[in-house]
Amino acid sequence: MTVAPPLSTGTGPDRLSLGADPARVSPCEERDRLVGAGPGFGARGVCPPVRPARFFGPADAEPDALVGVRIAVLGFGNLGASVATLLAEGRHDLVVGNIEDAYRAKAVAAGLPVADLVEAVTDAELVYVLLPDEVIPSAFPTVANRLRPGATVCFASGYCLAYDLVSPPPSVDVALLAPRMLGEAVLAAARSGEGFTSYLAVERDVSGQAWRRLLGLAAAIGTLERGALELGAADEALVDLLVEQTIGPYLGVAMQLAFALGTEAGLPPEALVVEMYGSGEMSRVFSTFAQQGFYRSVRGHGAAAAFGGFLRTLELDAQAMRRHFAAILEDIRSGGFARRLQAEEATGYPTLRAIEALTGGDDPLSQAEERVRAALGLA
Repeated sequence: MTVAPPLSTGTGPDRLSLGADPARVSPCEERDRLVGAGPGFGARGVCPPVRPARFFGPADAEPDALVGVRIAVLGFGNLGASVATLLAEGRHDLVVGNIEDAYRAKAVAAGLPVADLVEAVTDAELVYVLLPDEVIPSAFPTVANRLRPGATVCFASGYCLAYDLVSPPPSVDVALLAPRMLGEAVLAAARSGEGFTSYLAVERDVSGQAWRRLLGLAAAIGTLERGALELGAADEALVDLLVEQTIGPYLGVAMQLAFALGTEAGLPPEALVVEMYGSGEMSRVFSTFAQQGFYRSVRGHGAAAAFGGFLRTLELDAQAMRRHFAAILEDIRSGGFARRLQAEEATGYPTLRAIEALTGGDDPLSQAEERVRAALGLA
């Protein structure tokens, strides 16, 4: 399976002849060829300015940055449990803040010190907010007035800060540490020493200690072993939501359509599951993007895969996709999506309940997956 370079042919202003010399095509021309020029992209042939990226590694954290610093981890879900476990293993002064629910019971069972949210933050110099994005706006006001002056409040997502859904008091630091990894994988990656990538930023430094504490926290949970990229809350929220809502839906629909068409054509459902992702080939394709680069990775595929992917890419309506993506981008930037997500939470998550019903496993794709896992000993 391959993802071919998205080139176009023809004679229009956004087209490039197949006979053109790729070495003479600039990145801006390549962008114009695929998506055209428009808002957010700059004039045709002119790339928008690129801000230099700043990455942080283990050497950027002071070894004693968290010595004597009381840390409150708010929330004991997947990410909260991993972070709290890592901090406890590092023998940091830790308290887990959580309401009375099943997650709190898990924290107690794990032998961690647990308190209510307000009690947890009262004496903390570093507060890491790991509650669900849509829950934070209603939960945070209850703890905001109990934060110590000069404390550092760190969020794991830029969402609430980007859309002004929370108002940390002016007496506290505001920071961001957003792991780009699922919660359980954070724990495994940190314990292995491999680490994982995160975004981080200091949005406000009242104490003069915000960067020291933030980098100390990043080191303590293992992300600096892989590397952390400085990215502000607004940009973190935008890039996270944009990729989730553009690439994610198209990839998901493509797989469902391929499965449906393939089975209608008489292919075994199990073979389609294996080919699309069950064999692990697709995950290796994406890993190769990271290791070699999106375009360079194509060279590792056979002629049939590269040639076929290239031809079918030429048949796509990239301009229609761009218009759809641009509309999504504007909805995210304007706060439209955030308003809908908060309304979803306020009305008891009706859409998410419908999603749970649709993904319950009573469908041909899920049933084929179960058979493949059982046959391969993965069940």
